[in-house]
Amino acid sequence: MGWKARKTKFRHFIAFCILGLASESKAQTQYVDIYIRDDVYVNYSSLLKGRSPLEVNDFRSQFVRRDVVDMVLLQKALLLGGFEKPFKYRPGNVNFRNSNLLEQGKQLLSFDTYWLEEAQSKEDKLFISEPVVRKGEFFAGLYYAKGNRRARSLSSLEDLKKLTAVSSSRWVVDWRTLSDMPLKELVNEPNWAAQAQMVNKQWADFMLIHLMPKAGNDFKLEGINLEAHPEWVVLLDSSRHFVVSKLHPDGERAFAALQRGLKKLRLQGKIVDAYRQAGLIPDMNKYKQLNVQFK
Repeated sequence: MGWKARKTKFRHFIAFCILGLASESKAQTQYVDIYIRDDVYVNYSSLLKGRSPLEVNDFRSQFVRRDVVDMVLLQKALLLGGFEKPFKYRPGNVNFRNSNLLEQGKQLLSFDTYWLEEAQSKEDKLFISEPVVRKGEFFAGLYYAKGNRRARSLSSLEDLKKLTAVSSSRWVVDWRTLSDMPLKELVNEPNWAAQAQMVNKQWADFMLIHLMPKAGNDFKLEGINLEAHPEWVVLLDSSRHFVVSKLHPDGERAFAALQRGLKKLRLQGKIVDAYRQAGLIPDMNKYKQLNVQFK
């Protein structure tokens, strides 16, 4: 082969390498599409105020709810674990859990944690993280309408026989927990907002929602005004986990980073601090567990 031919071949090789590096660089800067409920995204944005999730350590805010804490902790873990691919949020009035986006590999992960039982039912398609809320940590308040004297006067297990609760049979842990209680009636309503309306109108006496210390354990939304019982809480006896799609192109790398980051956050005590501030892990010196007999 002559010098001229070798020189031409070398130039082609260099051009190929440059194109390859450019393609790799482009792939590294691409966004990951994340579909998320618009109300969660609004609260998340209000909490961050333009900050990086790594800068957020105080969750005592009016904008904090469990799914917002989940969202911040997940991003902290990913960043600490080395997954820095940016997200492109696509908020909307959609519950993507019912759309199978994760199972199809069209959604990388869920910012909303799953109960272990729910995650395990799909473990052929989902990676399941270490628990973020561990078994025995998650307590919910009994929320009822302002002025509901029946629910407010609850003082013993015997009083449950006079009360009705509402939940969804699709929420395995919540439904199992309430089904084990000696209630007058347990109403099955799949829509969360409809549940809150039923309780607000006193068509059902109470529903389970995690405590909200910053809001004085009151829940207010669009004409709905509920309060938590000041004495009783209910243990939801399972663990909660993040899930990552096994079929998404970034799934394996994101899951490895997530596990590394969660380990760091756990050692730093930031996971428990976040959920305690948000009300999922209450001070049990101030409350009594209503369903202790059903553990």
